[in-house]
Amino acid sequence: MLELININKSYTIGGSTFFRKQTMKVADDICLTLEQGMCLGLVGESGSGKSTLGKMILGLEQPDGGEIWFEGKNLLTLNKKERLRMRRHIQTVFQDCYSSLNPRWPVYESIREPLANFEKLSASEEKRTIQELLVAVGLKPEDMTQFPHQFSGGQLQRISIARAIALRPRLVVLDEAVSSLDVLIQHQILQLLMELKQQFKLSYLFISHDIMAVRSISDPLAVMSNGRIVETLSVKEPLSSMKHPASRQLVASILPSHPRDRHASKLVSSSAG
Repeated sequence: MLELININKSYTIGGSTFFRKQTMKVADDICLTLEQGMCLGLVGESGSGKSTLGKMILGLEQPDGGEIWFEGKNLLTLNKKERLRMRRHIQTVFQDCYSSLNPRWPVYESIREPLANFEKLSASEEKRTIQELLVAVGLKPEDMTQFPHQFSGGQLQRISIARAIALRPRLVVLDEAVSSLDVLIQHQILQLLMELKQQFKLSYLFISHDIMAVRSISDPLAVMSNGRIVETLSVKEPLSSMKHPASRQLVASILPSHPRDRHASKLVSSSAG
């Protein structure tokens, strides 16, 4: 479904009176493949380039070089009309559920927006579709008249997910979609995403710095560090089999389930360093 071939992206920083220009590479010959119906996990520390990679797939950033193929079409060579048609098939859920929804709009309008852009539905069909989407993400049909400030963070993320799947996309890019939520709500949202993946036959690119969250939902898993894919892991391989230092640091950052296990966690962290 999705194939990234030798994707490169750099930013120029500095260049003021006191600082010389420097080139920072955030994607260095990235190659990735996502099969239809699968969830590809992309994990890495902050600043590794993973979110920028997601933005390039969404068309929010342009790579300096390489190819992004989606269902047999190179997204980087499409004209404006073709990109618009393709946009309905690739949707996203962002990290900050508070700023991703218009505070002046009721939930109805936020979910209605993609439907109005791509579908020709009557008012009654729009209302029914929005109510069905809210139920699918674990909310009530009457919630569509409420405003964002009336919901918790977990509920807002459910609304963002409902908006993302409104057009029945083929790919959803989840960029740190659970990192701003507490642990219990994270678990609930991850469970919801897995259920929706089956129900709507979705494919996911799940981006996070939390290797446990990525592992719980992903099929293959890729570790990104300093703009490069440094290691990949299949769903059958344990985390303990990871070899790259960046991967081992992510594994070592996993908090133990009980305080008495902290000593063992420190030993793992020391061996990773």
